[in-house]
Amino acid sequence: MAQGRDSSLHWLREEGQQDKQVGFPELFFDLIFVFALIQLSHFIVEDFSFNRLLEGGIVALALWWVWNHTAWVTNWLDPARMPIRAMLFGLMFFGLLMSSAIPEAFGDTAPMFAGAYIAMQLGRSLFAIYAFRNVLPAVRRNFVRVSLWFCLSSLFWLWGAFSGEETRVIAWLVALGIEYAAPELRFFVPGLGRSHASDWDISGEHMSERCALFVMICLGESILAIGRSFAEEDLTLLVVATFVGAFLASVTMWWIYFHFGQAKVRHEIEETDAPGEVALHVFTYAHMPVVAGIILVAVSAEHLLAHPAEAGDAARAAVILGGPILFLGGNLLLKRMSTGRLPRSHLAGLALALVAFPPAFFVSTHWTGLAGLAALLLVASWEYRGLQRTPHASGEVGELEGE
Repeated sequence: MAQGRDSSLHWLREEGQQDKQVGFPELFFDLIFVFALIQLSHFIVEDFSFNRLLEGGIVALALWWVWNHTAWVTNWLDPARMPIRAMLFGLMFFGLLMSSAIPEAFGDTAPMFAGAYIAMQLGRSLFAIYAFRNVLPAVRRNFVRVSLWFCLSSLFWLWGAFSGEETRVIAWLVALGIEYAAPELRFFVPGLGRSHASDWDISGEHMSERCALFVMICLGESILAIGRSFAEEDLTLLVVATFVGAFLASVTMWWIYFHFGQAKVRHEIEETDAPGEVALHVFTYAHMPVVAGIILVAVSAEHLLAHPAEAGDAARAAVILGGPILFLGGNLLLKRMSTGRLPRSHLAGLALALVAFPPAFFVSTHWTGLAGLAALLLVASWEYRGLQRTPHASGEVGELEGE
């Protein structure tokens, strides 16, 4: 074997390397997103409007996309190797710049936000091309295509960064549209063809654990937001009740995702004959609404604790009920993909949240928050009853529910 091949092969995870468990360098890298999510939460809470929700959604999609692409790369490359660690530390540096720019991402710090994002996405993909030299040629060709797609989207990120706010929103939406469409189009490039999911031989357990840890980071940020906001308010009966409800919402979301869904998804992807195809839809796309839902629940908790008796309107209803709706919708999609069935519990929870939406325009926001919590509790209690009917068989609950 040639020396170059030996060197690059040395950067890959070894076959059966502790089931490709998540290592400390990856966890260290994830800490950047704790700060990013706190920044994003403050950014949305400052101005409860549909325009701010749209801008916050753009930031959230960018954060998810840069994290998700990094998780795919470290599924193949071993973070215990010094070059891979150096890559992660470099990404952390630019991630810190990007996160710092979030409060004024659509204002004065737009160039810093876009520039840091481009540096992370394009830099990591170019590094992967070098890392896979002489090994895994199909994966290396895939990252050549990925890099070219990021070059295309970068033009729109830069265009938006140096344009006015309205043009910036449009340009960045186009950039994200290009990037999110690329995997479904298999990163097709004229002259280079397209990638094949069969080439994406990944560890389902590693990807499942990575996504679960990101969900845990989002839940952790919601706990921080609840505690921070509660500490700043005067203690009244309504504030205390809102605090209890917000905490219950976070615990309930943990229950719904971790007590059954996450383990089932991990098992299914390990058993499938096409892990790359399943991972693309389960871990790249289906987790997006789960993460977005948790972020919105954290934002709504922060707002409710500060303004529990404020009159409702469309924007507040969209945030307060949009969190449970997105979270339950994402879990519904995950469980549909892993079990082949639609859980009745999730459909009922979604129906309750949607029914509560029109009245939320006319009642105080704490009642809307209670409706969102009720939708989450309905799903959690329904699944719990299913588990109780089948002791020691939590993995079977989906079949009992019609999942």
